[in-house]
Amino acid sequence: MDSYVCEPCGYVYDPAEGDPDNGVEPGTPFEELPEDWVCPVCGATQDMFVKE
Repeated sequence: MDSYVCEPCGYVYDPAEGDPDNGVEPGTPFEELPEDWVCPVCGATQDMFVKE
């Protein structure tokens, strides 16, 4: 699974870790994130992320 980087702030979404604080279980690929998920650091939408 690929990691994705938030271009505005540099946060890295790592699928192995997920985002449990925001309801995303570890092992969730970026492509399967809920549509309303945003960067937990800066609030950027998913289209602002690029594959690392």
